[in-house]
Amino acid sequence: MKKNLSNIKKSKYYLDKNECVAIPTETVYGLAANAYSNKATSKIFKLKKRPKNNPLIVHYPNLKILKKDCVLNKNFFKLYKKFCPGPITFVLKIKKNSKISKNVTNKKNTLAVRFPNHKITIQLLKKINYPLAAPSANISTKISSVSPEDVKDEFGKKLKFILNGGRSKIGIESTIINLTSKPEILRLGGMQIKELNKVLGLNLKYNKNLKKTSYPGQAKLHYSPDIPIRLNVKNSKRGEAFILIKKRKKIDKNFFYITKNKNLKEAGRNLYKTLRKIKKKKYSSIAVEKIPNKSLGLAINDRLKRASNK
Repeated sequence: MKKNLSNIKKSKYYLDKNECVAIPTETVYGLAANAYSNKATSKIFKLKKRPKNNPLIVHYPNLKILKKDCVLNKNFFKLYKKFCPGPITFVLKIKKNSKISKNVTNKKNTLAVRFPNHKITIQLLKKINYPLAAPSANISTKISSVSPEDVKDEFGKKLKFILNGGRSKIGIESTIINLTSKPEILRLGGMQIKELNKVLGLNLKYNKNLKKTSYPGQAKLHYSPDIPIRLNVKNSKRGEAFILIKKRKKIDKNFFYITKNKNLKEAGRNLYKTLRKIKKKKYSSIAVEKIPNKSLGLAINDRLKRASNK
């Protein structure tokens, strides 16, 4: 506990100086900086090599601070009450007097916000007097980080500090829902759509053919190990890494299980770790067994499809 408090104090020190710090969340690790600071948020884009027109998700400790920046509505309160803190991001209208940096919003009138469900990051957010802009802690379009080791792989000594919170429990980014008008799912993620529908009394579906918008999580190429990926494969080719979700009788060094019994939560938790492992072993191609396109499998397939885009 003392070590955690010391590390939180160290994180605050760097954040207060407009530096970036990697923070743990239940979904993936985030590359965090003061969301009110132009200087700090510009460093996120530079470190990640992220396009300037790609907005950032901002992490809040509570409603009191969020109310200063965003217009809250009935649908937001329904979902907040049921699922926060948790793996859901809300796109809301931003208030004109908000102190949020224009870097964060791409100068638009909306803001993507969430309440992370990780004890250490919640403690950190309570210690500072500003929210944290924190996209995933990885180089833009590359594999997301789910552990401190992954963050080191991505940034090396370029990053001032990594707040160690162990391995991310969910391993897939948050679900993004636009609440500025009629609710709309912008990104599949750790929160299942059927759960959102139940609370909202709606029948939302994910529209993968959304027109290009200025919301986070819309890039066609993302989560990529820079290796060609073939999806929905029954058998792999010789020398090809094979990602599997059900145990096979045959044993092969090219087999990489993200789960052995079609447990989709386990598969989600292990996906990025496995892609990173395959990349380190220098395979030239990846085959993926068919993953059921339901519940968390929808988000897993979404990530794999984007990772396979040329």
